[in-house]
Amino acid sequence: MCDYAAALDSIRRDPRYQRNLAWGRPRKGHPEGTIAAHIAELERNLEQLRPKLSDEEAAKLRLLIHVHDTFKPDAVDGVAIRDPRGHASLARAFLAEFCGDDSELLEMVQWHDEAYALFLKARGRALPDEKRWDALKRAIGNWDVFLAFLLIDGSTKGKSREPLTWTIVQLQRDGISTRFGFDDVAALAG
Repeated sequence: MCDYAAALDSIRRDPRYQRNLAWGRPRKGHPEGTIAAHIAELERNLEQLRPKLSDEEAAKLRLLIHVHDTFKPDAVDGVAIRDPRGHASLARAFLAEFCGDDSELLEMVQWHDEAYALFLKARGRALPDEKRWDALKRAIGNWDVFLAFLLIDGSTKGKSREPLTWTIVQLQRDGISTRFGFDDVAALAG
């Protein structure tokens, strides 16, 4: 089992992580600009959800916060989420160096943008691409932590909350219950 606190300490000291923190400029969906600024905003969102989380869940989420977008500077733009050159795959490979025994966490970092991609592909329709949605459901073992991460990452300045509510509707439609819901979307929007 991964020691999440020790892994985060090692990640923060890693020169690859440190090198990429200053990358980024204000852009659509990321008006905060740099990866470091994005991480700081997500840390604040985590603190808002903290009362609903165990210590272990919070530690897992903190790792996801620090790793999920950190390799965007090294990624090839426009590749599929599972492509080894994409930022999620690069983040997964990096995280595996520190928590390779935690497949659940590795799947979460790999799939962290899939619900948003499915929302965009649905273009307002109620149902997602069923094949991709089913693959996501199979990949994620802990929907409480994964949805908490989606809320944390999707509740920043410059991002619409519509993909979050759409995802919650899909989970409810499929009978997947979590501790998080529409009230958490509203709480993080403020």
